[in-house]
Amino acid sequence: MPKPERRIVSPQDLEKWVESPSYNLILQFVVDLQDSITGLTNDAEVYTSENVHLILKALDEVNVIIDENPVEIDKNISRFGKVEFRDFYDSVAQKSKQFLSSLLDETNDKFIELTSYFDEAWGNRTRIDYGSGHELNFICFLLSLRELKIVNQKDYSALVLKVFTKYIAIMRRLQKIYWLEPAGSHGVWGLDDYHFLPFLFGSAQLATHPHMKPKSIHNEELVDLYYKQYMYLECIHFINNIKTIPKNQTEKLSIRWHSPMLDDISAAKSWQKIKEGMIKMYKAEVLGKLPIIQHFMFGSIILCPEGVSKHDENSSDDHGHDDNCGHLHDVANPWGDCCGIKIPSAIAASESLRMAEHQTHHKPIPFD
Repeated sequence: MPKPERRIVSPQDLEKWVESPSYNLILQFVVDLQDSITGLTNDAEVYTSENVHLILKALDEVNVIIDENPVEIDKNISRFGKVEFRDFYDSVAQKSKQFLSSLLDETNDKFIELTSYFDEAWGNRTRIDYGSGHELNFICFLLSLRELKIVNQKDYSALVLKVFTKYIAIMRRLQKIYWLEPAGSHGVWGLDDYHFLPFLFGSAQLATHPHMKPKSIHNEELVDLYYKQYMYLECIHFINNIKTIPKNQTEKLSIRWHSPMLDDISAAKSWQKIKEGMIKMYKAEVLGKLPIIQHFMFGSIILCPEGVSKHDENSSDDHGHDDNCGHLHDVANPWGDCCGIKIPSAIAASESLRMAEHQTHHKPIPFD
């Protein structure tokens, strides 16, 4: 059972990718998932099959692994990613076969592909970072389940409202506990330091709302009231509570200052326009970006595009040097690539300031 492989390494490969059946397979799956939750809140009553419950149980196990690998503050005071994340990552990779064996027999020749997408969905072990490419791996995990007929179209609403929302909740824990760095420098120019799909799905939830308009994201009281119901507002709530002015931790920065693209999008006439625009943006900024897709894995479930040859993988994804990483630095990328200047995430900056404040006043650091 061979592991899926990375195959896209050049602009020519990328051209073949965006014209391939596999590209369309993923894109259509994302569109169908988005359509399945149009007008639905996170707590909407949706059909939930036994296999969806098994997926949720696997995610619960990941949450347990986080608890088993706490950060040792005294030994790890860096403002960058916490090294205990690697223990978490290794434990997930070791135990995922056990978690997923209830969904697919381990002897199945597709099993290693399924676990590979699952394992890669939590971030990068060496760089201790996370980005939309890892999020894409989770979507491909769900797509693989669909292709293997473990879930079907009747499950789509639950896959988003129950499974994907739980995945995002776990990722928020990982980002906060282990101070995961963004896997690129696109936080200011993009939607979010880490995620894309909560905005894409969340805009569909709000597309039929009779009263709430895109500009409502600027109403902090409204966001605080409804963020548990709508993924888009959860993202705004999360950003509002992370992006603070260093001199005064209680003072919030305006969305216009720290997320100009979100501010621009809020001027749209309707959520339906945003829903449609998110698909176009996902095609251009995630599925069509070489620095993201060069890490994408192909196997027998999601096939490599025709005409893309195998490449010598002397360098692994776990690298740390600009001049010897095996990546293509001559490709324009407005979001930055994974080999840029190392800077702490907004979470790390915010949390380290909070830690310093508590240490100054000799108070224990609260964990929530």
